[in-house]
Amino acid sequence: MEMELSKLTTEKRNPVSVNMDQISTLKILQVINSEDKKVAEAVETVLPEVAVVVEKVYEALRNGGRLFYVGAGTSGRIGIIDASECPPTFMTDPEMIQTVMAGGNGAFFQAVEGAEDNEQQGGKDLQSRGLTDKDVVVGITASGRTPYPIGALKYAQTVGAYTVSLTCNKNSVISRYANTGIEVVVGPEVLTGSTRMKSATAHKMVLNMISTGTMVKLGKVYENLMVDLHASNYKLKERAKSIIMEITDASYEKAGAVLDKTNNEVKPAIVMIEAEVDYEKAKDALDKCKGYVRKAIEYLV
Repeated sequence: MEMELSKLTTEKRNPVSVNMDQISTLKILQVINSEDKKVAEAVETVLPEVAVVVEKVYEALRNGGRLFYVGAGTSGRIGIIDASECPPTFMTDPEMIQTVMAGGNGAFFQAVEGAEDNEQQGGKDLQSRGLTDKDVVVGITASGRTPYPIGALKYAQTVGAYTVSLTCNKNSVISRYANTGIEVVVGPEVLTGSTRMKSATAHKMVLNMISTGTMVKLGKVYENLMVDLHASNYKLKERAKSIIMEITDASYEKAGAVLDKTNNEVKPAIVMIEAEVDYEKAKDALDKCKGYVRKAIEYLV
């Protein structure tokens, strides 16, 4: 924790943008865009570590555990965005993937001064969520030295939860407390120290991979279609019909009629059509096959 900020990659000045206040609007955007292109390449280098985490999260969720993202400021906000999209996209219980943010969820909209510096609070906030050894905790911090998520990982270790660090500096302090460290080095920011830019983009990409990869493995995706989406509004109901039509070749009318019988659940609708069974048999097959559509159809056919 004694490391000087100026020595961190995320705090160094980027030579590409030193004259940013003297160039045209278009040139400013070209510089930002050029630097953003480096993010995907940086993420590519840590895919083996991300794969390990996806496997661990998959095992945890399959066995009744939960996934926690922990962060302060932009890092916490990115965690909230990813976690909040899982229930409508994959029909997950909101408790399954959660974000613990320094200063509470209110800090999503307005910064809470000093919240990120409270290491003990990171552990206390996880403790209040009833963290167990079945869970996985991902501490997110671009610098790798933010006390709040470090405190969270330290506490997670004491209860036996699997710990992950997500940062943008090599040999980060937080990685000392992680079973798996994901260190995505994207280089100095265009705007010195503004880690809401490349660092945040890299972290969003990694969280996308963790949540989506896990949901694929849990059977919430068939081919590349969201068969477990929560069809809670007109747009999503239309998307649900399109998914059913795409997989089963059913007409729009038939897809809608079957979807009505399943209370807007896509999975049993697909099984009903493909296996030519009623709702009860489709649900039973899905239960026996742990929610995997392909296996449920094979079981019935």
